[in-house]
Amino acid sequence: MSILEAIILAIVEGLTEFLPVSSTGHMIITSALMGIKDDDFTKVFEIAIQLGAILSVVVLYFKRFFKSWTFYTKLFVAFLPTAVLGLLLKDSVEALMGNVYVVASTLLAGGIFLLWVDSIFAENEKLPDAEPDYKSGLLIGFFQALAMVPGVSRSASTIVGGLIGKLNRKSAAEFSFFLAVPTMFAATAKSIWDERELLIQSSDKIHLLLIGNVVAFIVAMMAIKLFIGLLTKHGFKVFGWYRIILGSLLLILLFSGVDLAFV
Repeated sequence: MSILEAIILAIVEGLTEFLPVSSTGHMIITSALMGIKDDDFTKVFEIAIQLGAILSVVVLYFKRFFKSWTFYTKLFVAFLPTAVLGLLLKDSVEALMGNVYVVASTLLAGGIFLLWVDSIFAENEKLPDAEPDYKSGLLIGFFQALAMVPGVSRSASTIVGGLIGKLNRKSAAEFSFFLAVPTMFAATAKSIWDERELLIQSSDKIHLLLIGNVVAFIVAMMAIKLFIGLLTKHGFKVFGWYRIILGSLLLILLFSGVDLAFV
């Protein structure tokens, strides 16, 4: 992986991590289009640079992260399902990584669902901004676990979980941002630890990770503000149509014999 390829992937990560369009799916697609080899370092890189993106949440919502211990316990409860299921299903999840067919299919299916989300949860917009209670936090956590399948979108699944838990769009999106912090930190730490020998042997790879995290952090700062504005004013339909178009295009290319798999 070159520095330019690392920067491009980091830009894609920063732009898509908090949008309901699947950052992992977009990185898999981008890597496939650039012909980046699906090796151990690529997998570590795609997970690790998510940490740079989610650190932007800590900066933007700094005061919220030091509000109360209740806030942290709710995050912990919501984090548990992904932590447990992630360990149990690790091999199955890794088998799906890099599969553009899976990404295309879940992008399409998720896009169709997002077209109806605003009408299904229209009454939620009459509710005031609020944090979830523990029961809703756990529900959001189980929805987050669905995003282990590439293309589902952690942002989309957790926001929908929040809506089911009686939050309005803005509150559901913000809790989704907050939940990303422990989730992505844990995923990054585990990924780096598992491949520590690979990284220790190459300072170039460590430099690529640092560059990727810095770029993802900067881009994500802008993307979060954009997303909250779009979501509050226009809802999910624009993201639903985007997913449908992208997923359909990928499936057409794949079934036409275009090789989008990793080389």
